[in-house]
Amino acid sequence: MLTAAFILGILGSFHCVGMCGPIAFMLPVNRSNSIQKFFQVFLYHFGRLLAYSIIGFFFGLLGKSLNIFDMQQGLSIAIGILMILMVLIPQQKFRKYSLSKPLYSIIVKVKSELGTALKKKTPDTFLTIGFLNGFLPCGLVYMAVFGAIASGHILEGSAYMLFFGLGTIPLMTITVYAGNFLSGKARQHIQKAIPVCIVVIALLFIIRGLGLGIPYLSPEPVDQIVSANFNCH
Repeated sequence: MLTAAFILGILGSFHCVGMCGPIAFMLPVNRSNSIQKFFQVFLYHFGRLLAYSIIGFFFGLLGKSLNIFDMQQGLSIAIGILMILMVLIPQQKFRKYSLSKPLYSIIVKVKSELGTALKKKTPDTFLTIGFLNGFLPCGLVYMAVFGAIASGHILEGSAYMLFFGLGTIPLMTITVYAGNFLSGKARQHIQKAIPVCIVVIALLFIIRGLGLGIPYLSPEPVDQIVSANFNCH
């Protein structure tokens, strides 16, 4: 599932360029010193990965809580179905019931802090910008959060979000260095590929939840394995 998270991050990064690209363009990097610039971009990405890992930690904890009540398989199937529905249902419907509305005041505060940080050039500035950037609302991040919940473990949830973030690094780095380098048609083709990737990952969650006995992909439920071993004796 970590591979799926990384792939989602790679494809999702094309969406990120549209959403977070302006922040990357405005990073106050030192363009006259390549080594310092590299270190500044590294701190920016490290801040984002730290934010994603923290998000994954808490949602992994939520998944673990549900797992205690023997809901893990059903949760994996439900999340897979929900991810597919979010692809099929027009975005306008979700905007009407935006998940970010209850957190609107917090988001405004984050954006305000981002604006302040972008005016500075100290080393901690880039870490702060990346960290705050990671908490901005984004549909692809919501998808990754579903994966963190479905993991059912604190560390796995954190790792899932971390690998998602790692997948976004290559293109976001190119964005900082090269700016707006993709043509409109190229972006359209890539945007069309993102829903397909999400559906594939959703199907993996559903297959995993079905417990078909396929190693690594869809392992049998623990209670069935214990029962089988017990019968052997």
